[in-house]
Parts: sequence; C-alpha cells; structure tokens
Amino acid sequence: MALSDHPAERHREIGLLFTDRVKGTSSWDVPSPVDDWTARDVVRHLTEWFPAFLASGADIELAGGPSVDDDPVAAWQVHCDAVQALLDDPATADRVLTNPHIGSLPLDRAIDQFYTSDVFMHTWDLARATGQDDRLDAEFCGMLLSGMEPIDDILRSSGQYGPKIAVPDDADAQTRLLGFIGRDPFWTPPN
Repeated sequence: MALSDHPAERHREIGLLFTDRVKGTSSWDVPSPVDDWTARDVVRHLTEWFPAFLASGADIELAGGPSVDDDPVAAWQVHCDAVQALLDDPATADRVLTNPHIGSLPLDRAIDQFYTSDVFMHTWDLARATGQDDRLDAEFCGMLLSGMEPIDDILRSSGQYGPKIAVPDDADAQTRLLGFIGRDPFWTPPN
C-alpha cells in the first residue's frame, strides 16, 4: 500500500503503524538496533525532540502526556494525537516553521519532512527490537533514500546518522535505506 502524499494523511498512516508497534511491545527494556537505546528510548526520542523543534521554530506547544518512563504507550498516544490534531487543523496551512538549519518551510511540510519520516524509520527500530513485523512501505523507503543520498555529507555531519552500513548491491529499498542511515538491516536482538 502506497502512503499518501499529503502530510496530514501520511502522518496518520505512519503514526498508526508506529502505534501498532508500540501497543504490541511487551518489554520496554529490550535493546534496539540504535546503539545504547532500548525500545523505550525509541519512543522517548520521538516524544522528546519534536516538541522542542515545534516550540522553537513555530512557537507551538504540544499537549504533554505521561512520562515515557511511566507509560510509554500513553506517552506515545498523547503525543501522536497532538501532532495529528495540529496537522488536521485548517489553520496549519498558513503556519510556517523557521529553523536556522533549514530556513522557513510551511509547517505541514516541515513536520512531514523531518518528523513523520523519523517516525517511519524508527518504526523499524521498535519493530525489530520487539520481534514485530518490521516491513516498511517500499515506495516511501525509496523516496526517502533518493532524497537523502544527495545530502549525505550534511546528514552525517548532523550527528543524527551513523556511518553507512554496506548492504548487497541488489538489496531492496528498505535494506538500502536502513544501511544508509547507519542501521544494520540484519540486526537481531541479543539472546
């Protein structure tokens, strides 16, 4: 199933997939494919960096929920619902996010480009850590990869991506994307 091209709908689709993985997690302290992160830390990352990004770039305060330490499922759900409400608000079409690194962008596009794509990629991390279905939309994997490859040096210098992991030349789009962002696509949880 191809994901929508519209930021609000794409967030809804990707958010639902991540929510399914959150709800399917039975142990929050298992290691994840991200070095030194547990499954809980994957959720923590998504619920903590984005509110500050919105506050500083668009003067928007998202509704806060419980701590990820206390209730990762509820923390994620409150956060995801708040982002979706923002994207569904007709006034969002007139809002702009300004950041010294990216300039000014329409708010919905900034959310889609920087946050929703992050949720998409971290869906694999959570699913792989917790033994759930880790398949991602192949078309969107390819789209993200084609957008990221030309800015490889910028991405690496941001500190947000690890060194590329070599993958087979004939690897599918998901495997190539994971290797590009510094994930070992063949990672499995330790026994």
